[in-house]
Formats: sequence, structure tokens, C-alpha cells
Amino acid sequence: MAILSDYQEDQPHDQHYSSNSFSFNAVLDPSNPLGFLESAFNFVSQKSDLFKNDSAEKEIMSSVRSIKEKIKAQEADQKKRLKLAEASAKMATDQKEQEQKEKEKEKKQLVPNHGNGLDMENYSWGQSLQEVTINVPVPHGTKSSLVLCEIKNNSLKIGLKGQPPIIDGGLYKPVKADDCFWSLEDQKSISVLMSKRDQIDWWKSLLKSGPEIDTQKVEPEPSRLSELDSETRSAVEKMMFDQRQKQLGRPSSDEIQKQELLKQFMAQNPNMNFSGTKFR
Repeated sequence: MAILSDYQEDQPHDQHYSSNSFSFNAVLDPSNPLGFLESAFNFVSQKSDLFKNDSAEKEIMSSVRSIKEKIKAQEADQKKRLKLAEASAKMATDQKEQEQKEKEKEKKQLVPNHGNGLDMENYSWGQSLQEVTINVPVPHGTKSSLVLCEIKNNSLKIGLKGQPPIIDGGLYKPVKADDCFWSLEDQKSISVLMSKRDQIDWWKSLLKSGPEIDTQKVEPEPSRLSELDSETRSAVEKMMFDQRQKQLGRPSSDEIQKQELLKQFMAQNPNMNFSGTKFR
């Protein structure tokens, strides 16, 4: 329904109205927009020569197309803003979930022994960035011919022949099998030395299925840092920095990097709402 009010022919002579200006007031019924337009066209036809021109239909359709293009542009912009907002919210949610998972995982991680490994019930292991050492106690008087020690690039099996293996499983990370050795010490313990293939990371566990240590609490030898190559030294310094940050309750190097990326994203999208985004 379109309700028209009485139009006024006499308007003040100012910058907004000419001497031949008329006012048009109506109420739009959203269920009948064409009725509103028809009333508006009737009003225009009475007060102007628009519809007497041959180009009237072309001009009106041009205005309609312009309005439709504007609406499409607004809808596209709204969709883009919505996608960016969803991406930002997902990024914040994923970061929060990842932090929660890391916290839960840290609670389950154990404090490493003095060798930066772990003391198990039937054996113990330790490590440096380059090597992994294992000590397996056996009955006193054991002969080397009874020892079963199979070291492969990705698996390890240690024990005594004719008995269930003491260690048997996939290694946490690959080793260089050709550079690994074992020996029987004083006929009472099996000593194993394995060379890591990737010599820039601390192992969280000896075996993939074994209990994990908190690598933030390992104690590298500061006196040997100068002897390391640049890549390995950089990795050690990063771990030491993360350990100090954790003790101070501050973000790690990886978390700082994520924060910088999020800040860049926010700066590139100043019109988005980031009120729910928090930085650690």
C-alpha cells in the first residue's frame, strides 16, 4: 500500500528547492513495492515531462541496473567481511584449542633425568642433540652371545635370547643404524649408543609409544654451544629461550610469531571486529 500526501507547490526559494519544486511523501508497503513505484511514477508524470521523452524507459532501466549493481556490490562486500570475520574467529579458536592441548600435554610430560632422558623400570635412556644412550641392566655374568640387540633406522629391539625383549618398538625419530653400537659392560648391563639422523631436536621419548619428557626442561651443556654448527646452535638457543619464557609465564617464540601474524591480519582488515581476540 502506498499512501500519498498532498503535494506542495510553493516551497521556499533556497539552495535545495527551485521555484518549480514539489514534495512527494508516501508510505511504502513492503508487500507491494510496485504499487509504491506506480504512485511515484504517476506523481512524476503529472509534475514533469520525463515520460514524454523517448529515452524515459532507457533512463529508468539504467537507474534500475545501477541500483541492482550497487546492491550486488554491497552483498559481495558483506560476504567478504563475513568470511574474514569467520576466518579471524576460527584462527582465534584454533589458537586457543592448540594452547589448551599443549597445556594438557605438558601436564602429562615427565621431568627428564640427568641425562635428558628418562629412567624406566627395566632400563634408562639419555640424550644429547647428536646421540641417544641406553643402559639396560641384565643378570650378572651374562655373556655377549646371549644378548639380542637389533638396531634399525626406525626401530629398536633389546633383550636376551630366549626371553621376552626388554625394549621393542618404533623409535621416536630415525637414527643412523650404521653409526649405532652396543656393548656388554662388566657382564651386567647392555650399553647402546645411537646416532640421531636429525641432530637439531631433543627426543621427547625413546619409543613412539613410550612416556614423554618435557623437552623444555632438558639441560644442554652451555660449554659445548660454541662447538655446534650454526643451525644446531640456533635450535638450542631457541629451546633455551622458550624455556626461560615459560618459566616467566611469557609466550614462546612460536607463540610470538603467531601473534605477529595475527596483528598483521588485523592491521590489513581495520573494519573487522576483533574485540574477542586476546594476546597472551
